[in-house]
This record gives sequence, C-alpha cells and structure tokens, in this order.
Amino acid sequence: MELDLARLTPKDRYKMLSATVTPRPIALISTVDADGTLNAAPFSFFNVFGEDPATCVIGFARRDDGTKRDTARIIEDSGEFVVNMVDMSIVNGMNICAIDFPPEVDEFERAGFTPVPSRLVKPPRIGEAPVSFECRRTVTLQLSKGRDLVVAEILTMHVRDGLVDPEKLYLDQERYDVVGRLYADLYTPVNEVFSKRRWQPEDWDAGLVQPVERPE
Repeated sequence: MELDLARLTPKDRYKMLSATVTPRPIALISTVDADGTLNAAPFSFFNVFGEDPATCVIGFARRDDGTKRDTARIIEDSGEFVVNMVDMSIVNGMNICAIDFPPEVDEFERAGFTPVPSRLVKPPRIGEAPVSFECRRTVTLQLSKGRDLVVAEILTMHVRDGLVDPEKLYLDQERYDVVGRLYADLYTPVNEVFSKRRWQPEDWDAGLVQPVERPE
C-alpha cells in the first residue's frame, strides 16, 4: 500500500503522520503574555535536533483563519519559553492545559501547577515537571498558512533531584517516568527499555555481530 501525500488533505496527512511516527515526546510549553498571564500548552511535534548549540524545534498549527494560537503568538512576541517534559505525575495537568482556554486564563492555576522562576528567561517553569528547558527562539519558519516551525536554543535545563547523577550525568531511567504521545487520545509510558550495543566495523570483521537471517 502506498499513500501519495500530495493526494491527501492536510487533515488526513496529520492523521497518518501522527499515527505512525510514535511515540513522540511531549513539550508542555510555558510562556507569559505581555500582561503577565501565564500560559501552558502541550505539543508533540517536538524534539531536540542538536547539541552545539543545544537546539529544539516545535511545530505549531495555526487556527483555521490563519491566526496563531496563544503559545506561538507569545513566543513570536517575546522570543522566550520553557519546555517542560511530561511524566505520569503531571499527565492529567498536561491534559487540562490542552483545553483551548481564552488568552486571559491562567493555565498554571487551572492545572494546579506551581510556577517556579526561570534563571535566564521570563516565563516560569512548571515546578512539578521532571525536566525543564529554558529556551530562546532562534527563528520561526512559516511552512504554510497553517503550520509554523519554531527553532530555539536551549539555554539551560532543570532536572528533578535524584534523576541524574551530578558527576557522571547518567539519567536514572527507572525514575524518569516520562510519557509519549501516540495519536488521537492515546499516550504511552516509557516503562520498558532494552539495550542494543552499537557495533563498530572491526566488531563485524571479528565475527562478533550475528547477521540477520532473511526469511526464505
């Protein structure tokens, strides 16, 4: 089966892409409006794309009339935001933040989140989040009338005490109960992991790698 994306509507493309590219990390983005109103909203078209400089990219959908939604508008105006990662302890609050509240509503208050001052940017981070990244916008790319990409530099990060070894910088995977987005209303915990060694060419030459058997 082949799906020609050029023949699909944007809605159907979103349906197929979001259903097959899974699980996706969730960026629960906190911003602050010009009047001081706190805003928080989740986005799963998100990932990190480099370390020098530390870079993340978020995809924002516009409203049907082409206007930007609150988070994208605030980032465009202020250039600053915080990406808060989502674990099982805050997934219900994250879901509340997904409600399309009016701009004057404080989503921190509605979701029961604690605003904690950031060090380098104006928007606060979510105190209950396991990991938070303070970010500054580098550039916004408008891909179409309905989709923007924001590229940003990650300036600093905050990690819940006990999650990372401060000397070796090893993450305690068992304590990082992070949640990924699937599609529609479906989410998944990342609670089963496995290890696969990255082999080197000399490992193959030495016969250490077991070739994959192809079916007859």
